Amino acid sequence: MTPIRDEMIFVVDDDEAVRDSVRVLLEAYGMPVETYPSTEAFSNAYRPCARQCLILDQHLREMKTGLDFLASPEWAAMRLPVILITGRGDAAIKGRAADLGVSDYIDKPIDAGHLIAAIERAAGTARRPHP
Repeated sequence: MTPIRDEMIFVVDDDEAVRDSVRVLLEAYGMPVETYPSTEAFSNAYRPCARQCLILDQHLREMKTGLDFLASPEWAAMRLPVILITGRGDAAIKGRAADLGVSDYIDKPIDAGHLIAAIERAAGTARRPHP
């Protein structure tokens, strides 16, 4: 059985520069971070944490968008708060994000203060996953 970590921020974005810049920012705030280039890589590596949050890009190169991933059966078992980030958002994406329970929506370029506040809100409401 894999032990449950205390806290982790997961970042899924197909753009390596975005992943790296978000990781550096969050680590500067003392937050533990794992980054992934795709939802598939994230799903394969995911292990539950007591306090956790997923920062998910909407527009991915793989077949699924971030919101398609959130509507998938593989996501349903994960149950963690999500912050959706996008460089090309619109009202339809924001509406679907709200319907899927996204805790916050951030347009790129990402404002550091907004992201940190969104993580604190989201991770503070994270529920311990069922064993």
